[in-house]
This record gives sequence, C-alpha cells and structure tokens, in this order.
Amino acid sequence: MSTTTLTAENTRVARRFIECFNANDIAGALDLFAPDICYRLMGKPDRLPSSGPKDKAQIAEVFERMNSRLNGGLRMWVKNTIAERDQVAMEVESRGELKNGRIYNNEYHMLVTLRDGKIVDLKEYYDSFHVWDTWFRRDEPTPETSS
Repeated sequence: MSTTTLTAENTRVARRFIECFNANDIAGALDLFAPDICYRLMGKPDRLPSSGPKDKAQIAEVFERMNSRLNGGLRMWVKNTIAERDQVAMEVESRGELKNGRIYNNEYHMLVTLRDGKIVDLKEYYDSFHVWDTWFRRDEPTPETSS
C-alpha cells in the first residue's frame, strides 16, 4: 500500500470513530480499536477522575457512563485533520446536554495512531476544567436553596 493510500485509509478510520460516536454506536467505535489500545484522556487523574491512560475495557466504561448521563448522546464534528502515514491529528468539537441540564461543549485535539487499520493509541487533549465543571462539579447549596 502506498504512503498516500495508507494515510487516506487511516484518516477514514479516525473519522469513522467520530461517526460511530455520533450514532451512539459504542460497539462500532470499540471495533475500530486494537485489542491493546491505549486511550489517553489527558489531564491529572488526581484532579480529574476520568483522566489518564485507559485500556479498551476501561474506555468502554467511560463511554457508557457518559452516554447514560446525556440526553440524546454527544455530537462531535471534525473541524480539521492532518495526517501522515500511521498518525492522524484531528481538531474536534463536541456538544451535548446532560440530564441535569448542563451543556457540554468542548474542543479537542486528538492524536490517533493506527496499525493495520486499527487504532492503537489515541491521545485526547481537551479543556479539562470544562470537563470537571460539567461532569464532576457538585452544586453547592446557596443561601436561597439551603433553607
């Protein structure tokens, strides 16, 4: 396979991951991963519980937990891609409404590494404060609501 063909195929697989996510097809997204994938949610795990490296089973749990807390799933769109051989860099934006009414609207850089048509490494960079504020912050009672 030529370098140009390989790069195009890898870009197709990386974009397919986003398409599966948009269709709430978690199984389809997971099928794009190699058995030994390392999915890295960038951030400090001691400050943001979802951060850190995840294997295939762990990232499946993260995806399922997210979907269970969303009204209608998370919509993501690819704004830009740059690819060379086995790596695809994607600029992505997402939007979703949580069941508690909060809006999750984040921007990402995803660096996707592929081998034999499967994703073997994915580094997801995002606004970690927005993740914490939307998904993990507990509302503290105000004087008006605590009485």
